[in-house]
Amino acid sequence: MSAVLDMRGVSVRRGRNRLLDDVSWKVREEERWVVLGANGAGKTTLMQLAAARMHPTAGEVRILDETLGKVDVFELRPLIGFSSNALAGTVPPQETALNMVVTAAYGVTGRWREEYERMDEWRAFGLLNDWGVGTVFDRPFSTLSEGERKRVQIARALMTDPELLILDEPGAGLDLGGRESLVSRTDELISAPGAPTTILVTHHLEEIPASFTHVLLLRDGKVVDAGPIGETLTSESLTATFDAPLSLHRRDGRYSAFAA
Repeated sequence: MSAVLDMRGVSVRRGRNRLLDDVSWKVREEERWVVLGANGAGKTTLMQLAAARMHPTAGEVRILDETLGKVDVFELRPLIGFSSNALAGTVPPQETALNMVVTAAYGVTGRWREEYERMDEWRAFGLLNDWGVGTVFDRPFSTLSEGERKRVQIARALMTDPELLILDEPGAGLDLGGRESLVSRTDELISAPGAPTTILVTHHLEEIPASFTHVLLLRDGKVVDAGPIGETLTSESLTATFDAPLSLHRRDGRYSAFAA
């Protein structure tokens, strides 16, 4: 399988702070990766690179056979479905849920003077319906509940039929019922034929759908371990990642952890 994402010796520095430190990571077609790490581990920075929304300070990032720094990112971004709170924060207050989704076609979060075809609006509405939020299509995104916002963001991420799908903490802020509904729906999405290569970011093991195949563990901007989830995700690797003695448990393909 060819690589959808290939990072080699990647570092990101901001002043004296090193957000990522010599990260190498390869994601191949049809793989489903979960990225785990504590707050401040570098997960969001890593996803900004993977979504072509940031350039590395050092190292090389290749996305869909294009190298950051040598490609027009505005042509690359529509091939990457990206859902994150950081992106949601750029949405104009009165932008409707439908416009939040349809503007993904141009890689923007506010509808201005772009022209969209009727079929684009119908696709956006269909995705909202698929994720159970079709009834809020004409409501301002800023007025939606946290669960509704998460679903609208995922609908937006799927708007361009992406080759790479990045879900950055999609379960953050959801209650138990909302989280389990989202996990189940995500599992169905990524298990379907033709589904995009998917990366899920979280720091809660309970949010990992059973169909994920690989895991990357981050701590302080460095890779602790990476590989097939059944081999790589262990009590020992979790303990090293979160700097706390943890015991890993698995049931019916789902994970949880407790203090050892």
